[in-house]
Amino acid sequence: MSNSLDFWNPRSAMHVIAVDVPELGNRAHLVHDGARALVVDAPRDWRPLELAAESAGVDIVAVADTHVHNDYLSGGLGLATRHRADYWLSGDERVQFDRLPTHDGDLLDVGRLRVRVLSTPGHTLHHQTFVVGDPRSGETGVFSGGSLLHGTVGRTDLVDPLLSRMMGRAQWESARKVASLDAAATLHPTHGFGGMCAATATSPVGQGTVGDERGLNPALVTPRDRFVEELVAGFGPVPSYYRRMGRLNRAGAGAAATLPPTEITENDVLDAVRRGSWVIDLRPRATFARAHLTGSINIEDGPLFAQYAAWLAPWGGDIVLISDSADDLSSGVHDLAQVGVQVRATHLLGPASTWFDSHDYRVADWATYARSARGSVTLDVRLDAEYHDAHLPESFHVPLHELEGAASRLPDGQVWVHCKSGFRAAIAASLLARAGRDVVLIADDWEKIADQGLPVLRGRAA
Repeated sequence: MSNSLDFWNPRSAMHVIAVDVPELGNRAHLVHDGARALVVDAPRDWRPLELAAESAGVDIVAVADTHVHNDYLSGGLGLATRHRADYWLSGDERVQFDRLPTHDGDLLDVGRLRVRVLSTPGHTLHHQTFVVGDPRSGETGVFSGGSLLHGTVGRTDLVDPLLSRMMGRAQWESARKVASLDAAATLHPTHGFGGMCAATATSPVGQGTVGDERGLNPALVTPRDRFVEELVAGFGPVPSYYRRMGRLNRAGAGAAATLPPTEITENDVLDAVRRGSWVIDLRPRATFARAHLTGSINIEDGPLFAQYAAWLAPWGGDIVLISDSADDLSSGVHDLAQVGVQVRATHLLGPASTWFDSHDYRVADWATYARSARGSVTLDVRLDAEYHDAHLPESFHVPLHELEGAASRLPDGQVWVHCKSGFRAAIAASLLARAGRDVVLIADDWEKIADQGLPVLRGRAA
């Protein structure tokens, strides 16, 4: 579900509408002068942006991508085609479709607004920032994509990890180029709202300015070489599907229509499990733990669903979604389409799913763990940085995205699995149960561990 934020100064012709895309952890933007609009970094499902334009009573006359995206399928080409609008993308990018090629220093008009193109490499080789201004009022908005973000910058290892330091130096220069703009200019990045394209975790900001970043953004307060080393050292893993997005976006794949999944029967679902398809159950973790189809995987519907489903499931394999909620099924299909994953089939569970096996597992909190887990295997499926920040001394650490290949190497015995909040641990518990392990899901917040007086180790040397 997308939400929009309106940023408007009544003394200016420029009106910015930010549309949250929570399933991607991004924001797209529509900026208009009251009659004509530019869209920046549209996701594959651009309908919320189109609705925002209709609500504002404006025509979309230009659509821009700040860069060839590595985390989702762009809807820019499709939206531009639908509205017979210009599609702007760096002229240095090799793509398989027509676009209006943009270059550093270009000046473009959208109604009464003037757009200046800045070359800001770093997040990608040919990244651009669009500086949109109202010449009469002097109001300026900076649409920085994956360059200068709120409190951080876009990561520089997605194009090629071997180029991450070179790109880091470019990102440092680009961030300072953006920061040299008018301090009062509003800053509207695409990344940094929950996805994995930001170099470090950020807190969502309503409306910030270029000036806000000058005294706090690491790229603006840290010497270049130290910034680059700290940047590269802090990168987490890259979801496996990211490496496919750039190629698909250069082919314009996001403009293609999505195919609706087939609605299948219970027997078809059972057959899918036997064939080795990924049958993903979107129900809440506790509901799944009580009763589920053996061989299915539990990934709850929500903002992180598509990221982890696309990351863990074999690319191009059969995916079947099951749930007792038609809305959740629709949401799951939609969110996976945003990252180029086609759901083959869905099944809506009835009120009494007698075809579920009696095989289930326990759900516990940290208090229960403290009382009952002695002698068991403790599995931490958080990311490396989270684990090194603080972890239980007796725990085994296997990040969730590495679990399938490492589960067989865990010691024998009952496995108590945890993460930060329970979402990733629920996925891990279902994978372990599918592998035949006796598992207990710790569906509790990591921060609550202090209440139990359990010892915690901190740091990489721990």
